[in-house]
Amino acid sequence: MYVRDARNRDEAWLLDHIEEMGLDETAFRSRDYVIAVNEESNARAGFGRIRVHKDEAGNEVCELTSIGVLEGWRGQGVGAHVIERLVDSAEAEGFGHVFSLTSEHDYLAQFGFEGVPKDALPDQLQDRLEAKRESLDPEAVPMRIDTDSFEMPDHLRERFKRAAETEPPEETDPDEDAEDFGIDPDEATYKYDTGR
Repeated sequence: MYVRDARNRDEAWLLDHIEEMGLDETAFRSRDYVIAVNEESNARAGFGRIRVHKDEAGNEVCELTSIGVLEGWRGQGVGAHVIERLVDSAEAEGFGHVFSLTSEHDYLAQFGFEGVPKDALPDQLQDRLEAKRESLDPEAVPMRIDTDSFEMPDHLRERFKRAAETEPPEETDPDEDAEDFGIDPDEATYKYDTGR
């Protein structure tokens, strides 16, 4: 497994999975994304994005957003490595810290992210938090990490080395009966009732 920058040809795949997972596609640009890829099968396993917000004075803040892992790849360190790559990219672009606005705060805390009071957020992220809570993630809270403080737990690094797609559990169709369709079997009459 490895994580690479998204390419133009990844755009349709990204948009499909962002929509499928109900993630944020605001101001979508495929070049802002990274994608986790299985080097043997070339299967794409997960993705995430850096979004830079500027205020009127030109000050910039960096947000990690739209992080998703396909169902068959979950629990194998894919999301952790996507986040690591995004934090490294933000640091390379000169950001000393990054923010994330998410309800997955416990997940991010294992890497060193810490909660931030809403009123301590830069103005552009305060507005973004409200918009995100209204449209996508009502339980979103602000998190922050210094880019040089990111820590990858060893167990996630090991899982990622051995990551392989698993089959999602097979869904079985439940047995349907007349009551599922709003029919009372004791009272219903049928046009072709044979009297049995």
